[in-house]
Amino acid sequence: MSARLAFDRVACLRGERLLFEGMSFALAPGGAALLTGPNGAGKSSLMRIAAGLLPASAGTVERGGGLAFAGEAAALDARLPLAQALGYWARLNGADGGDVDAALDAMGIANLAPVPVRMLSTGQRKRAALARVIAGKAGIWLLDEPGNGLDTAATARLAAAIAAHRAGGGIVMVATHQPIDLPDASAIALGSQP
Repeated sequence: MSARLAFDRVACLRGERLLFEGMSFALAPGGAALLTGPNGAGKSSLMRIAAGLLPASAGTVERGGGLAFAGEAAALDARLPLAQALGYWARLNGADGGDVDAALDAMGIANLAPVPVRMLSTGQRKRAALARVIAGKAGIWLLDEPGNGLDTAATARLAAAIAAHRAGGGIVMVATHQPIDLPDASAIALGSQP
């Protein structure tokens, strides 16, 4: 896996408000960044810039390797059984049914494979969204508030999945208000502009 993510003097302007500027960092294979800061400081905007979903107001972003983004929405077809909904994304990313099974197992929801996505609880949907990222085998994981709705056991499963991804040369960027085990992560603290 050859993953790379680099920001060079990136700025983000939302409306008339400058959220951040001069943001520079690089993540090599196995690297991680932990984004923290109060609501409205720009964590989600930085994640969207990293994903290519929001243009930077200034600076450049370099991405190397496939990318998977997990935000507020699960991005799964609510009408489909969970395994089938995950399979759609896995196939798009060159993965297969075995990858879906492994991802479901990693997040402790293999028993929910036949259940329609619409029937899942909030925590189950969050674990399903994370399983989507795991199954896709992208080199770069962008996780925006991945701990929301997760209990202690699911949070431990997420930490284990992140550790395995990094050990395999993957990159992880996490924006969160909640504690998450990311050893040796680059800390990026965003603060509100006056």
